[in-house]
Order: sequence, then structure tokens, then C-alpha cells
Amino acid sequence: MRFDEAYSGNVFILSKPDYKTADAVLYGMPMDWTVSFRPGSRFGPARIREASLGLEEYSPYMDKHLEEVNYFDAGDIPLPFGNPQRSLDMIEEYVSTLLNDNKFPLGMGGEHLVTWPVFKALKQKYDDFVVIHIDAHADLREQYEGEVLSHSTPIRKVCDLIGAENVYSFGIRSGMREEFEFAKTSGMHMYKFDVAEPLKEVLPTLKGRNVYVTIDIDVLDPSAAPGTGTAEAGGITSKELLEAIQLIAKADINIIGADLVEVAPIYDHSEQTPIAASKFLREILLGWVK
Repeated sequence: MRFDEAYSGNVFILSKPDYKTADAVLYGMPMDWTVSFRPGSRFGPARIREASLGLEEYSPYMDKHLEEVNYFDAGDIPLPFGNPQRSLDMIEEYVSTLLNDNKFPLGMGGEHLVTWPVFKALKQKYDDFVVIHIDAHADLREQYEGEVLSHSTPIRKVCDLIGAENVYSFGIRSGMREEFEFAKTSGMHMYKFDVAEPLKEVLPTLKGRNVYVTIDIDVLDPSAAPGTGTAEAGGITSKELLEAIQLIAKADINIIGADLVEVAPIYDHSEQTPIAASKFLREILLGWVK
């Protein structure tokens, strides 16, 4: 897996050419081997990069320009098609290298299971960290139809890894009854339907802590992001997610990495989903990379 070479395909807008001097590394995790409804998120990272070329390089939200952030687009991890466990092992190894090199890891999915090995890599570096999870789905299942490796399980897995009390989920509007019962009894923090308003209450309580943020694009209403594998009606708007990104940027916390997952461009011929995703990543780069 390459780190030092420039990516030969399309890169995210204004990506710098040098890995060694970069503060942040953008990388793709093109896996959709365990999805329960519609595949296609393995094509998300490439399409997000292409969509980014239409972005303005200046953000009026952050009042910053992408030239002010030193980030390197490393391309996609070459995951073996149809092999979930080997793919997850490769992601964990890759992100561990980024963390050992003191890079801010910013991942693009791929299905949401790709975040699980990132959590495992983070646990090797940080004794204590918090997860902010922004999603339509609880992702608290222990298995899906007998499969423990499923895109419906990563948040349950990280609850077991770092303690449920260190997991904060926002925007949740779908899941099994058992998942919502687990959220109530385990000590984790679940905020249904909304994102920005509960974040305003929660972020001050996380002052000074290490925080990893994982965003599933399906937290948006399907009218704003139809290009995803498991769309759920009743979601938030793009404006609300941008507000949430800004709130996190302004909070007195130590953001140690992030990812944005589940963009499946094949279901969105208008391309509004990868266009929105690329804008969210621009704001993350400008606001979360120190």
C-alpha cells in the first residue's frame, strides 16, 4: 500500500503532492461487501474526488481557503473484492501507519463497516477517546442474519471496544427495537432525529477530550442525498449537516480523525450526493485539521 507516491487518478481538489509533510491524509475505503440492501458505495470515493473539482476552494462558512490546509490524497486502499475480513485488516494496518506518522486520517467509504478497523487502530494509539456518530441508522446490531461482519454493526462494536458511555449518536431514525433498548440501558448517548441542536448541548461536556467523528451520508434526507444504499425518509438537510460540522470545528475538543461513508453514486444521476459529500469534506479539512 502506497503512502509516499502521488495518486495517479483524480485527487481531491488542491491536494498537496507530498505525504511526508502533510498534516492530514485523505484516503478511500472502497468496500461494500456486507451491505444489506443496495451495493455501490465502493464507487463513492472516486466519485467524490471527481465532484470536488467543481468546488470553490474558499469556504465562506470557515472563512478559509484550501491552500491553508496541508493535506495529501493517498487514493484508495486496494481492498480485495468480496473478502471482508482481509479488507478490514488492511484498513486497520493502513490507518495505524497514518496515526504512527502523526497524520490526521480522513477516510471516505465505502460501507459503514469500514469504520470498525479505524476504531481499532485508534484504540492502539489513544487510551481514551470519544466517538461522535452521525447517521440515520443506529448500527448497534451484533449481527445481521448471522453475519457479525455487517455494515449494521460498527457502533455496537465500538461500544464494546471503548465503553458505551464514550459513544454519542446523532440523527438516528432507524433500527431494531433491540438497538434502541441497548442505547437506553448501556450508557451510550443517542439523540434521535436531530443533529445540530443536541450537539450544542453535548460538545461543551467533551471539552479537552479526543474525539473521532464518523458521518454516514444517509443522515441526510433522501431528497438531499438519494445516492446511498439504505436511504431513510425524514432526515436532516445539507444545511443542518454543515452547521453540525461548524459546531464541531468551533468546539474545545481534540479531533483525532474522521470519515464520511455510504455514498453510492449509482443511485443518484443528478450527482447531488457526491457533490454534497465533497463539500462536507472540504469543510472538515478546513475546520477540523489543526
